[in-house]
Order: sequence, then structure tokens, then C-alpha cells
Amino acid sequence: MINSRERPRGFSVRLFLPEGDPDGVKTIEKSNWTGKGLVIPRPLFVETRLRPELGCTGVYILVGPDENSQLPRVYVGEGDPIGPRLDQHAKNKDFWTQAIGFTSKDQNLNKAHIQFLEYKLIDMAKTAKRCVLDNANTPQPPSLSEADIAEAEGFLADVLLCLPVLGYGFFESPPAPTPTTLEFILTGKNITGKGYQATTGFVVKAGSQAVKSETKSIHGYLTDMRRSLVEQGVFVDCGQYYEMTQDYTFNSPSTAAGVLLGRTANGRTEWKTADGHTLKSIQDAEVDK
Repeated sequence: MINSRERPRGFSVRLFLPEGDPDGVKTIEKSNWTGKGLVIPRPLFVETRLRPELGCTGVYILVGPDENSQLPRVYVGEGDPIGPRLDQHAKNKDFWTQAIGFTSKDQNLNKAHIQFLEYKLIDMAKTAKRCVLDNANTPQPPSLSEADIAEAEGFLADVLLCLPVLGYGFFESPPAPTPTTLEFILTGKNITGKGYQATTGFVVKAGSQAVKSETKSIHGYLTDMRRSLVEQGVFVDCGQYYEMTQDYTFNSPSTAAGVLLGRTANGRTEWKTADGHTLKSIQDAEVDK
């Protein structure tokens, strides 16, 4: 018997480019979902303001670079409708380069639903710590009936399936390892780290250690990432080293290794199993099967 928890059911996602521009406005729809997403690059916001999606009740996400971090800066909001709220942010928020809105095609989202969605997305971003949140305050969850909570959570689940397709994975906490997941170990300068491969990147486990000093030749993005992890509370100062307070997903094993070692590193050779096999040798052997 197939365990549905181990093998999620397949689904289709439809991306449509209304102007025929891969870098322009996009709509996103998912099979068996009443929702619809709209991605708006900031330079195209004015000419997109009349789209019907912006006249609907929904939740939205603003994304852009952060001046002091390698992590993206993110703002989560809700609107009834979302268009006027985005108008305000176009005037008052400078950082964002993309706006992503999610609304219901059958217009069955009410004010309480979208407040719940806003609350959940902010809470998930704070937990994952893969972005710098621009929200000054954390909203309180609205009072919803059991049926309304189920409906809102169902809508949110589909939003969370669509966002990584668009390249926005900063709400995702690391996936748990399975019984067959290989654990890798990294050592150096009196520190030890443990991690594993996942489809979302390379996960370094809570309790892993990182050096406090950096080499002069370290890439600037690694220094920025290390500083961000300290500011986010993922790294805590334990005297002679930093210690990770939670499982954390890095984009690659090399970034994970570089952040822990305080230097540029090839993660495929630095991460090893307990019996000494490198990540590279294991990946190469899998290709040769």
C-alpha cells in the first residue's frame, strides 16, 4: 500500500503570461483550486492596476532585496480588495520589486479568511527565517469557526504549493528526514555540523556548530549570510563557536559548508557520511547506477 504522506498526489500548475513576456506579469492557477495568483513586477504595476484580480479580496506578498542581507526582504499584507493596498505600497515602500497577490476566483474569501492567511504567512516566515520581514507587527489570528479555519487552511495549502513554483520558498520550514535519508557530517576548526539533502536545498540540523572567525578570502555573500543568521537568531554565540538553534535550509551544500566554516568551501567534498564517503562520491555513484 502506498502511504499518501510519503508520496504526495500529483497536481498541475498553469502559468500564463498575458503580455507574452517571461519577465512580465504572470497569473498562476492550480488544478482543483478555486484560487488564482498574480505576479506583478513593480515597473508594470501602473499598467496592471485595472486587472480584475486587484479588485478582489485577498492576501499579497511584496518581495525585494534587502540592503544589508543576502536574504530577501518580504512584506505580507491583506486587502479587501488588494488593489488599493498595493497602491499605497507603490508610494510608501521602496524595497519591493515584485508583488504577488492571491485571490479566490469564486470570491468566497471574506475579511476574516484573509486576516487568517496573513497571520499564518507571517508566522511561517518568522519560523523559517529565510527572509527579512518588513512587517513591523505580527497580527493576531481572527476568531473563525471550525469550518472557516478548514476552508482558509485549505486555501493556504494551495498557496504554499504555488509559491515555490514561482521561486518563492521563504515560507517553507525544512522537510523532515525520512528513514532512508543519509546524514552528512562536516568538521573543521573544532566545530561539527550535521545535515542532509532535501529537494528544497541542503538542511543543516539544529545543534550544528559554526566557527566565529572568517578567512580573508571568504566571499562577501557568505559573510552577509552569517551576519543575517546571527541577527535572525539562527546562530547563537556559545563562546568559542556559534550554535544553530533550528534546522535551516541553505540553497546548496557549498553555501551550508561555507557558512559553518567561515570560508569558501566545496560542499560536495566537505560534507561526508559517518564512514567517510563524500557527498560527491555518493552523488556520482547514484548517477552511475
